[in-house]
Amino acid sequence: MEHQHAIETYFAQREEQLVEAVSRLVRIDSTLGPAQPGQPFGPGPAAALEELLCLAREWGLAGENLSGYIGAVDLNGQETALHILGHLDIVDPGEGWTVTQPFQPVVKDGLLYGRGSSDDKGPLVAALLAMKAVKDLGLPLRKNVRLLAGTDEETGFRDVKWYYANHPYAPHTLSPDADFPIINLEKGHYQPLFQADWQPETALPRVTAFSGGTRVNMVPSKAEATLLGIAPQQVEAAFQALDLGGAACTCQLEGPNLRVLCTGQNAHGSTPQEGVNAQTALLALLSALPLTDCPSTRAVRALHALFPHGDHGGQALGIAQADELSGPLTLAFTMLSLSGEGCTGRFDVRSPLSATEATVKAVADAALEQAGFTVQGEMDPPHYVPESDPFLRTLAQCYEAYTGQPGTCLAIGGGTYVHDIPGGVAFGPNMPGFVSNLHGPDERIRVADLLTTGKIYAQVILALCL
Repeated sequence: MEHQHAIETYFAQREEQLVEAVSRLVRIDSTLGPAQPGQPFGPGPAAALEELLCLAREWGLAGENLSGYIGAVDLNGQETALHILGHLDIVDPGEGWTVTQPFQPVVKDGLLYGRGSSDDKGPLVAALLAMKAVKDLGLPLRKNVRLLAGTDEETGFRDVKWYYANHPYAPHTLSPDADFPIINLEKGHYQPLFQADWQPETALPRVTAFSGGTRVNMVPSKAEATLLGIAPQQVEAAFQALDLGGAACTCQLEGPNLRVLCTGQNAHGSTPQEGVNAQTALLALLSALPLTDCPSTRAVRALHALFPHGDHGGQALGIAQADELSGPLTLAFTMLSLSGEGCTGRFDVRSPLSATEATVKAVADAALEQAGFTVQGEMDPPHYVPESDPFLRTLAQCYEAYTGQPGTCLAIGGGTYVHDIPGGVAFGPNMPGFVSNLHGPDERIRVADLLTTGKIYAQVILALCL
C-alpha cells in the first residue's frame, strides 16, 4: 500500500511518546460533574479537554475548545473529508483494581492500565498521533481531517448532539471507541425510566431503602438495602440457600436497621453476561426473605420476577429475540432506588436489527405496568451501514495492510458515538480477542495495538485526503 513504509518508519520510535501522552489524560479524573460556566459536564471533562488541546498544540496541530462541549483539532484548512470522533469522559473508577489505581497509569507486560486507557483516551491519542504523522510526512493533502474530542459520551451524547446541531456532518466518520475490524451494526437501545409510588409504610418486616447502580449503561457492582424487623441470621441463611453466581453478601446492624450489601462485578451494559449484577442478586435475596405483604415488598418481588439474577436476554420480561446479522437481544437491570414512599429504576436493552417497538418496548412496558409501575422512554433504533459501502472497503484495506487479517464487519450491542451519524462506523482500537476490561477494574489496552491503530488511521487519512 502506498506510503505504508513511511508510516511504519514514522511509528517505529513513537511508543514512549504515545504512552506518555495517553498517561497525561488518564491521570485526570474526567467523570461527569456539576455544570459550571464553560464546563457543561463539570471540571473533570473540562480539564481533560484542555489537556488534549494542549497536547495537540505541542504536536503542531490547530485545536479549538467549542464551548466546553467538544474539542476540535484540524489537520489543515482544507474541506473536511473525515471526522474522527472519540471522547475524554469516563465511567466511574469503580473498585477491584489490582495492577494500579484508576488514575495512576502504568505499563505492565506491554499493557497500559488506567481508567480511560482503552475507553477512550488511548485511542483518541492514537488518532491524534496519526494526524501528526501525516502532517510530519509533508504529503500534499487536498482534504482535511477533524478530530472531535467529546466530553459526554458516557452520559448521554449531549456533546455530539450539540456539535451536529451547529456544524455539518463530514462525508465520512469513524470512531476509535470499539474493536477492529469494522463495526457497521450497532444494536438498538431501550433504556426507560420506570417508577411506582405508595403511601408511607409501617408494617414489619420490610425493606425501607434500596440503592443500586449509578449508570444506565453499567452493570452495578454494588447494591445496598436497609431492612427493619429482619435478623442478620435470616439474611445469611437465605443467601446460603441461593445460587447467585459470584455475588457476595454482608450484613451489619445499625440500631434497629439491618444494612445488607451485595457485591458483584462491573461490566458494560451491552455485555451483562461478563459481569455479576449486584442489584439483581440483592433483589433475589430480598425476595427470599419473609417480608410483610406491603407495596415495597410487592415492588421488590415483582422486579425480581421481571429481572431475575442471571437473565441477560430478557426472557422473564418477554422480549428475548435474535437475528442472524446482530445476534441476541441483551438486557441489564442497572439502576434502582427505593424509599418508604416509592421506587424508580432503569434497565438497558440492546435490541437486534430485526426488533421493533412492538416486540420490545410494548412488551416490556406492558409487563412493568401490569406489575404496578409507570414507564417513560423511547426506543432508539439500531445503526447500520452496509458492508458494500466504499468507505468501509477503504477501512478494510487499511486494516488488512497493517494486520494481515481480514477486514470484516461486526455487530455489537454497545452504542458508539456514531450511532446517530449517517454512514459512521466504529473502527478500532482493540484487536480481535483482546479483553480490555471496558468499564471494569484494571481497564487496559495493549500498547502495540495502539501503535498499530495509529498506523491504520494514518493510512486511512491518506486514502481519503490525498
